[in-house]
Amino acid sequence: MAVNFAYKTVLFVLGWVCVLLGIIGALLPVIPTTPFLILAAFLFSKSSPRVHSWLTSLPVFGDVIIDWEKNGVIRPKAKIASVTTIIVVFSSTLIFTRLHYGLKIMLVFIAIGCISFIVTRKSAP
Repeated sequence: MAVNFAYKTVLFVLGWVCVLLGIIGALLPVIPTTPFLILAAFLFSKSSPRVHSWLTSLPVFGDVIIDWEKNGVIRPKAKIASVTTIIVVFSSTLIFTRLHYGLKIMLVFIAIGCISFIVTRKSAP
């Protein structure tokens, strides 16, 4: 019993950390919002059905989270917005900062990986 309670408490706290990171991501273009909220929804589904229900009923992100949970799909508009944001943010970082070339190469591979993941997911109707 105590282990189950501790496990759910850790998941619950991590869920709120992800919500906080998602909120920060909504304000800063460098941090993504939706992946943190999807992770939070997963954590809450294991620890607090009430908070999970609240999160999936949010007007802006609720449907996106439900689409991902039920079908593993990303809406086409979200794909376009995500890929565009990744390209703009990563390109401006590569162009306007003085980073070691190794870090720049690493950023390019991270961007390619993120874009590949987004583009290869099924699209919601």
